[in-house]
Amino acid sequence: MSSFKGSDTYSVDAKGRVSIPSKMRRNISADARSTFVLTRGLEKCLYAYPLDEWKKLETSIQSLQQSSDQDRFYMRMLMQWSEELVLDSQYRLLIPHSLLEFAEIKKEVYFIGVLDHIELWNPANFKRYIESMKQSYENVAEQVLGMKGDEA
Repeated sequence: MSSFKGSDTYSVDAKGRVSIPSKMRRNISADARSTFVLTRGLEKCLYAYPLDEWKKLETSIQSLQQSSDQDRFYMRMLMQWSEELVLDSQYRLLIPHSLLEFAEIKKEVYFIGVLDHIELWNPANFKRYIESMKQSYENVAEQVLGMKGDEA
């Protein structure tokens, strides 16, 4: 089981390769076999799931209703953007051009560990996302965790 946390910014080379930050690499389980599934995320970022975590997600997706328009749409959108990638000897992912375009990633990637997956952002887009939030971290923590902001 993977448990990613923290953040870091790395360069993307001319071929679209980017190294997974070393502090995140340490948390890739052996069950992932150095394989990630990279897919379109929400808010114009990419999600990178180690293979073992992706298989758990696939299991939950398989329980969706094929007869539901929304469920089918979600499955189709998620799966059409999904690419299985193996880390090279320098722990780099070769990000497909279509995913780089979707996330507007050019020269730098901002990595965020989000427990079972890693998010890859254009650093400027992540900054805009944070600035667009209408609530403070403390207010969101209070709502999500059911506690007062000064206890977070």
